[in-house]
Amino acid sequence: MNAQGIAYIVFGLSLVILFGIIIAFYYSRKRHMKVEDPKYKMLEDDE
Repeated sequence: MNAQGIAYIVFGLSLVILFGIIIAFYYSRKRHMKVEDPKYKMLEDDE
């Protein structure tokens, strides 16, 4: 395997890892609660 093949594999793996990190961040429970709390607070204050 030459240097171009290795670079192609490393680049592909880095994209897969980055995509996994983005998905994990987007679906994390901590972020979900941070986004949803204001909505529930607004609904509770409405009564």
